[in-house]
Amino acid sequence: MLFRQLEYFVALARERHFARAASACHASQPALSEAIRKLEHELKVPLVRRGQKFEGLTPEGERLVHWARRILADRDALKLEVTALQTGLVGELRLGVVPAAATTVALLTDPFCAEHPLVRVRLETNLRSAEIVERIVRFELDAGILYPDHDTAELLVTPLYQEQQVLVVGGELLTGKSDTMSWSEALELPLCLLTEGMRGRRVIDDALDTQGLAVAPQLETDSVATLLAHVATGRWASIVPQTWIRILGVPAGASVLRLHNPSVTAPMVLVTNAAEPGSVVTRALVQTAANQRIYEA
Repeated sequence: MLFRQLEYFVALARERHFARAASACHASQPALSEAIRKLEHELKVPLVRRGQKFEGLTPEGERLVHWARRILADRDALKLEVTALQTGLVGELRLGVVPAAATTVALLTDPFCAEHPLVRVRLETNLRSAEIVERIVRFELDAGILYPDHDTAELLVTPLYQEQQVLVVGGELLTGKSDTMSWSEALELPLCLLTEGMRGRRVIDDALDTQGLAVAPQLETDSVATLLAHVATGRWASIVPQTWIRILGVPAGASVLRLHNPSVTAPMVLVTNAAEPGSVVTRALVQTAANQRIYEA
């Protein structure tokens, strides 16, 4: 069995198309097909359902592709471990992040890069929690920052911080000098919020539901930065994670108020594959998260 055969097999499972898989592996389609046939012969089970085109993996293939991904991940981790012993930490860290943590991730990646200047970090900052979990299990991401509301049983979970929702109010809307506001009062303001169904929006909707309240914002978007830009006009209010305010600052002329009855928080965690011993780069990231006192509310 050759690593190259496993690479072809994993690529085909990912691309679900012979030509695209061959292109991704910088190989010809006949070479890829023949390598997979030899792998099937060696394992003595069919891996691919073939017709005029790729028709999916066999049940055996669906089970064995996980082992192929694990073997390749362990090979890469072994190479990085040896290199780290010789010259220090090098390689690539693939980190998936939910949109709500797109700014706060810098508080982790900046010290990590300072500690390990030879490691390249590739960030994807517009992923949903479920996709991050799935891609870590498939060894397509090394780590993720997300809300722990999906099945993370197969992952190592490191708590990062508690995300607190705050009200950001444009200068033309706020009267008086209060530093808090009730949810019912907030609903009387012209609100712009995250799109319904996004995790950051569900936190708000769930909090309102406990009070028998509901919100119907005039403007919805999938970007917290866009919400803050509207607040900066002076004529909008929004409810956003406090961590965004800490990083980007308060929009000009706006005020930040605590919401009470109830005060709403949500945990944010770092997740990595729990397989031992794991990648030396991933272990270094977890160590950086543990060492940094950067996520306190």
